[in-house]
Amino acid sequence: METVAYDDFARLEIRTGTITAVKRHENADKLYIAQIDVGGRTLQTVTSLVPYYQEEELLGKHVVVLCNLAKAKMRGEVSECMLLCAETDDASESVLLTPERVMPAGIRVV
Repeated sequence: METVAYDDFARLEIRTGTITAVKRHENADKLYIAQIDVGGRTLQTVTSLVPYYQEEELLGKHVVVLCNLAKAKMRGEVSECMLLCAETDDASESVLLTPERVMPAGIRVV
């Protein structure tokens, strides 16, 4: 396993968030487009969670979000953050990371 310096880790802006809206991507079978409240601002993510979660399960869910990921276009939609998940090597299971207790959106993960 490659190691990283603490300064590199500290550059990652990981925050608690709340999924405020979610819909299926019109042009992709396994993608959702979700809006995430990360405390005073809303970020959009395109995420491949369709095989693992129903839309209703995601809406209102408290999550852990990498907020300063470089923006990317996925199937024509802008993705500006990443929901953190634990996923098996074969991708048969993927589980969203969530705070142990409900925390306000935008709290920094350290």
